[in-house]
Amino acid sequence: MEGIFNKIRNLDAYPKINEDFYSRTLSGGVITLFSSLVMFLLFFSELRLYLHAVTETQLIVDTSRGETLRINFDVTFPALPCSILSVDAMDISGEQHLDVRHDIIKKRLDSHGNVIETRQEGIGAPKIEKPLQKHGGRLEHNETYCGSCYGAEAADDDCCNTCEDVREAYRKKGWAVTNPDLLDQCKREGFLQKVKDEEGEGCNLYGFLEVNKVAGNFHFAPGKSFQQSGVHVHDLLAFQKDSFNISHKINRLTFGDYFPGVVNPLDGVSWTHNTPNGMYQYFLKVVPTVYTDVNGHTINTNQFSVTEHFKSASAGHFSTLPGVFFFYDLSPIKVTFKEEHVSFLHFLTNVCAIVGGVFTVSGILDSFVYHGQKAIKKKMEIGKFS
Repeated sequence: MEGIFNKIRNLDAYPKINEDFYSRTLSGGVITLFSSLVMFLLFFSELRLYLHAVTETQLIVDTSRGETLRINFDVTFPALPCSILSVDAMDISGEQHLDVRHDIIKKRLDSHGNVIETRQEGIGAPKIEKPLQKHGGRLEHNETYCGSCYGAEAADDDCCNTCEDVREAYRKKGWAVTNPDLLDQCKREGFLQKVKDEEGEGCNLYGFLEVNKVAGNFHFAPGKSFQQSGVHVHDLLAFQKDSFNISHKINRLTFGDYFPGVVNPLDGVSWTHNTPNGMYQYFLKVVPTVYTDVNGHTINTNQFSVTEHFKSASAGHFSTLPGVFFFYDLSPIKVTFKEEHVSFLHFLTNVCAIVGGVFTVSGILDSFVYHGQKAIKKKMEIGKFS
């Protein structure tokens, strides 16, 4: 057994030196303190990196098909009342969502930005006694009301009981309402008067749109939209206005859910309209993104970049549709972010490298200082005796 211990003892790569042969110096003590401090700082930095997750980024081809895209928005128009604003969405596949109302909330704002009213629909329809019936007479007692659509009925038994019903029937026909006061429903409800009463008000719209995951656009514009000869237009004559102020502030705009570290370039962006009419356009490049946190929870979302352009139009001429338009296109490349902890073996390797590296460098420095001091001292002694 003693022979085995002797063989193991001969393998010692760290032979010990008797303390009688040690020579401790002041410079060596200073270098030891300094190197210990450096070791501690580097160790603490490595420990912090080990305790916090690191994010790995990877680019892959987006092969997803048939998915939908959720657009979350919160936009404020300080000079456009809610009664005239509509939201439309369309894409290159031909799908259209005109005058979207579901999942969208409107807040009426006064000139100071304070909330007057929160509602989900447009102008309401108060109940008025004896409105005009479809057959021409007035509503009689115990008779079911069925208002005229003024030629815009899709079927003989269709009824338009509110001003909004008539405008919707006209939209489906591709017609514009030139004078709402000529329509019994709009006159009873005081459509134009309510528009005038809201003059000077603003509107905050927030909610979301669920669209196909293909290139398309969505926009906020005054008037009810419809198709006329294959062209997307808005009925602006009903409001009897020559100009619309499309100043706006984008409080929030995302394509999907937020994830840690994301920066949406349009959040908090505002623009002030100084010309009579115009169209403000945002061109967005949407990049599909997958974020996986350290616990394995995955968020499928999107990032985007943006460029802006303003297209003006002369007062009273709507060759350019007034409104705020967002044109988006999908990138074929998907970005993946994955949070991971550094492995313990990697952390241990770095710690050993720190300790060994600092120890070696400080040893070289100490040797250089020690031998330098000896050489200087020797020269001084020679000069003294010469």
